[in-house]
Amino acid sequence: MSILREPKEYWASSFAKLKSIRYLAVIGLMIALKVVLNSLRIPVGDNLNILFTFVPTAIEAAIVGPGAAMVSAVITDIVGYIVSPFGPYFPGYMISKMMGSLIFGLFFYRRPFTFVSVVLSKTLINYFVNVLMGSMWSQILYGKGFLFYASASLIKNTVLLPVEILILYAIMRSLLPVLERKGFIRSTESEPETEREVTL
Repeated sequence: MSILREPKEYWASSFAKLKSIRYLAVIGLMIALKVVLNSLRIPVGDNLNILFTFVPTAIEAAIVGPGAAMVSAVITDIVGYIVSPFGPYFPGYMISKMMGSLIFGLFFYRRPFTFVSVVLSKTLINYFVNVLMGSMWSQILYGKGFLFYASASLIKNTVLLPVEILILYAIMRSLLPVLERKGFIRSTESEPETEREVTL
């Protein structure tokens, strides 16, 4: 199922995961992982942190698609702030989480998993979501100029990008055979999905 050939079916397939007990359990597990990893942030500058939440975010998006993953991102943002508040609550960061889930979903959900797809998706997230959007949110919250935050974020995201790409590729490549055997991810060469799921 391609988003270009069948966009309605593509998005419907993703949002349908929110009605499946099986996939809701996966989403719940990923939300828990993201909340835990978010609390283990490593501060490296003014409102600048190293996080590893991109790993469960990417895995989740590959399994449930961009629509369901964005819903999960909203819940993750709210629960994460309640569990581990870091500065004032600001909905801009929820939008950033949603955009990250959207990008990973569009690159990984029902698409061939390749090193190129990891590079493109993580590069887009690092520079568009983390640097551009993140610097805008920091400027609004803390009052310093956009370039002040963007320059520091640009350095951090550029340095970490190759490491994050390798981590994400290695973890997802190792998990794909397991996820395929369990039926969470279907090979793009397989027949269109006819899921027999237990729904709420």
